[in-house]
Amino acid sequence: MVEAVQDARVVVTGAGGGIGAALARRFAAGGARVVVNDLDPARAEAVAAEIGGVAVPGDASLIVEEARDALGGAVDVYCANAGVGSGGSEAAAEDVWALAWDVNVMAHVRAARALLPDWLERGHGRFVSTVSAAGLLTMIGAAPYSVTKHGAYAFAEWLSLTYRHRGLKVHAICPQGVRTDMLSATGTAGDLVLAPTAIEPDDVADALFKGMEDDRFLILPHPEVAGFYQARAAEPDRWLGGMNRVQRTWESGA
Repeated sequence: MVEAVQDARVVVTGAGGGIGAALARRFAAGGARVVVNDLDPARAEAVAAEIGGVAVPGDASLIVEEARDALGGAVDVYCANAGVGSGGSEAAAEDVWALAWDVNVMAHVRAARALLPDWLERGHGRFVSTVSAAGLLTMIGAAPYSVTKHGAYAFAEWLSLTYRHRGLKVHAICPQGVRTDMLSATGTAGDLVLAPTAIEPDDVADALFKGMEDDRFLILPHPEVAGFYQARAAEPDRWLGGMNRVQRTWESGA
């Protein structure tokens, strides 16, 4: 068990189901006081009732003050988990790109703006960013998702390198396929690339807690992603060629 979890005041966004709900349950089981956020009030309230937490529904990027009020004090851990799995190519509509950027990147930025003054003054705080292996690699058929998840990872990395000497701990969770509604929405691309090795949301929560125990920034619920990431960096043209073969397989419907 992570010692910092007991009595911690935790916010989990997008926690009405999937990875977010698994994180909320795990923190609550460890003795934390948890704010459950989701755009859907009924889903947020159902998970909060299950774990003895507090539901704060609404836009994930605008709830920090309300969460503080609900917790009766400062936030200790903020899990920026809410995200949208926008598919499409460069031709995706402007509003699709804008929503992906707003939810997958700017919601994290806005939360950090609200949280950092208190965390830096106190000398401690923990920011957990649910990114994706797509933020380290990429995902066929999903340009808005892949590009913005790269942005989410870059922001988490920037937070860590900028503020770690001032007590900020940052964790970037980068799973591949996870059996959630978002995976179901990826269609045939997800069936080809993600479904064969998909894990449960609880497995992601387990990986986060192990990563917090080890004080690691990068959390890989699928350990094989480390090898893919190394190959991408060492031989990018070879890696891109391999991914292009996956793209052509998907296009052919094979």
